[in-house]
Amino acid sequence: MRSFIASSVLAGLASAAVLPRGGDYSHKNKPVKLNVQVGDRPYFLVNDMDEGPLKEKLESCSEGPFKTSDFVFAHRGASLLFPEHTYPAYNAAHRQGAGVIECDVAFTKDKQLVCRHAQCDLHTTTNVLNTTLADKCTTPFTPAGNGTEATAKCCTSDFTLAEFQTLCGKQDGFNANGTTVDQYMDGTPYFRTDLYASGCPKLMTLNEYIKVVDDWGLKFTPELKTPEVPMPYDGYTQEQYAQDMINAFKNAGIDPSRVFPQSFLPADIFYWIDNEPEFAKQAVYLDERVDTAEGYANATASLPALAERGVKIMAPAMFALTKVNDEGEIIPSEYAIACKENGLEIVAWSFDRSGWLQIDGGGYYYQYVANVTNNDGDMYTVLDVLAQQVGIKALFSDWPASVTYYANCFGL
Repeated sequence: MRSFIASSVLAGLASAAVLPRGGDYSHKNKPVKLNVQVGDRPYFLVNDMDEGPLKEKLESCSEGPFKTSDFVFAHRGASLLFPEHTYPAYNAAHRQGAGVIECDVAFTKDKQLVCRHAQCDLHTTTNVLNTTLADKCTTPFTPAGNGTEATAKCCTSDFTLAEFQTLCGKQDGFNANGTTVDQYMDGTPYFRTDLYASGCPKLMTLNEYIKVVDDWGLKFTPELKTPEVPMPYDGYTQEQYAQDMINAFKNAGIDPSRVFPQSFLPADIFYWIDNEPEFAKQAVYLDERVDTAEGYANATASLPALAERGVKIMAPAMFALTKVNDEGEIIPSEYAIACKENGLEIVAWSFDRSGWLQIDGGGYYYQYVANVTNNDGDMYTVLDVLAQQVGIKALFSDWPASVTYYANCFGL
């Protein structure tokens, strides 16, 4: 059945050339008032919780009403089920109550800015390998064989903006054992779906994203993706790249108070502090140093100096903000406490991205509390600690509705 579904999806993707590629995404050119809908998932999570006061509180909010919340950052749109960084994913995030929507920013061969989670992910997030552009990829598709996994690498910088805009989004995933392009592209993770990848989900440029989110009256969190090509790229410097991203918002007349620029590179954050101070007030330092024990300790120790340098918001993966005490309770981590002591706000990532918590307690995103998280309802237990004890400013979510439900219940 799965191969049939994949073939149907791919057939739809292959027909993209006949679909309209213009800028009309069926939204009005003014903020749209809509009824926020959270769907079934929050109720599934609440029903799966252990009995107790938190479950009772969340159950008491079951009938809403629900409204948009700036506590909710849509991670790549509603990317749990929709192809990430496509118009349908952003539209779903809007409907689910996300007050802030993300565009990860990468650049094309002609140095135009587009929304992709990584500069070189087109082979897993689009239909590029099934198009005539495949030969332009950095590493064209090589099938699996003789004990070697299939390989491919296609980057935004391999294509012009015009070429990029002919592609269609698909659910992120690949099959390393694929011996054909179709098999390689049929690798959607077990907890996601291809249901919303039919037709040709539209990829977005940074300027299109700005227009859409502005028309909805929402806020923006653009992330300057770390380049996967040597910089300068054909004379294009990292500093110009960082400036171009900010310029897109300035050219669109967007007030800096509506923008949360992000980067994993501290040099980008410092550049904005020094050159775009109004935008830097909400610049988000994505902190991946916490991924190792040594890095976690060094990151925690560095927080006073970062605050002194002008950094305002830290954003580690959510696991780094909690730990389990001797009584088996989830409590704020040393990193979280140090942020508070140094006046740093926190944005965490990413809720609803782990898959089932029954598998390894939730894996990467729950690794410091995995010994006490064993059912999906525990996601809300962790979220409650992040919101009420750590005091995070916002939470990225792959399915914004889950966090919207909690945020509305607690007035966030």
